[in-house]
Amino acid sequence: MKRWFFIVPLAAFAVLLGFLAVGLRLDPREVPSPLIGKPAPQFKLARLDDPAQSVARADLLGKVWMLNVWASWCVACREEHPLLVEFSRRKLVPIYGLNYKDQRDAAERWLTRLGNPYDASLTDADGRVGIDFGVYGVPETFVVDKRGVIRYKQIGPVTSEALRDKIVPLLERLQAESAAAAANPA
Repeated sequence: MKRWFFIVPLAAFAVLLGFLAVGLRLDPREVPSPLIGKPAPQFKLARLDDPAQSVARADLLGKVWMLNVWASWCVACREEHPLLVEFSRRKLVPIYGLNYKDQRDAAERWLTRLGNPYDASLTDADGRVGIDFGVYGVPETFVVDKRGVIRYKQIGPVTSEALRDKIVPLLERLQAESAAAAANPA
């Protein structure tokens, strides 16, 4: 009987160590989003550069686009920003910024100093739209198809590898699907 007294806790500890070992090998940037394959949340937000103008999800239907969630206080956003500026010059798709829980003046200075890759940057001062998109933290980037469906989510800074291996091939495929659908209306 004393033998079982030691074996049961030891077995439970071994199982717990196994789960910990598996968890430590997972990449936190590969957290699956429950929004992939679902419509992007509804929103209508003021533009950072002109608060009198707004952009809504409905305005973006019919085109493939990217949404990059960023903030001037975000260190990782500064890491990805030059890559986004360079990528925006390719004009593959419109890129919209979601300025998350930030001060307007600080955000405008940041874009003036570091460059503005966005077709428009939208102000999400209270973070509600970010929450609707399931944002864990900044930066995060989404690819949305012409029907307004989220097709990809990048957690953390966009890297050249993510652009080359995941984002650009997806964008090209979505653009080709859009062009084929336009050429062959049902």
